[in-house]
Amino acid sequence: MPEPNPPRIVALVPMRHHSQRVPQKNFRLLDGKPLYQHIITTLLAVPQVSEIVVDTDSPVIVAGLQESFPMVKVIDRPQELRADDISMNRILQYDISQAPADFYLQTHSTNPLLKTVTLSSAIERFLAEYPAHDSLFSVTRLQTRLYDHSGKAINHDPRVLIQTQDLPPVYEENSCLYLFSAATLARHGTRIGDTPILFETDADESWDIDEEIDFKLVELILQARKA
Repeated sequence: MPEPNPPRIVALVPMRHHSQRVPQKNFRLLDGKPLYQHIITTLLAVPQVSEIVVDTDSPVIVAGLQESFPMVKVIDRPQELRADDISMNRILQYDISQAPADFYLQTHSTNPLLKTVTLSSAIERFLAEYPAHDSLFSVTRLQTRLYDHSGKAINHDPRVLIQTQDLPPVYEENSCLYLFSAATLARHGTRIGDTPILFETDADESWDIDEEIDFKLVELILQARKA
């Protein structure tokens, strides 16, 4: 019998022109090239990705993609989805209406340290465990003493100071990658479904550039990798 066709997986990368904390963040130079080009280069090397789609309102990014990555599909973000307080879920709902696929891999231009092998491994695991697990998102494992806003211990007993490496782990959603279907997004209004896989990523890949200090630290990490 012939092998079934592999699922169509579209990578969605939203990129805004405006940035509140780091001016011109998405197209600011990082290690000699615009920030957004790092994740695009990485995604192009992921064998399971059928198409890369960039949602943006930035003429700078559009021009750069047309020149350096003409194979990338560009979606012009509608005016009503450009405000700072618009939920990413609303943007994703619009994007999948413009780019049909079996599954979607969503990441950000602000995750330049993600590796191709990590994205590929996440896809392999998701496909192997679907539909028992309806989505996947990346997390950072934490084994440290945590408290809520009132000072109540969350994951430990302050009267019993066991070593932090022996604490039961908790996990931080690190916003590096998400895998989901259009049905999951439609059913829940969010990219994380009822039975998600928590996919651990290494700390040295999981930087999300949100502040000026993040930009400087990521630059140092990239320089160290080359050295």
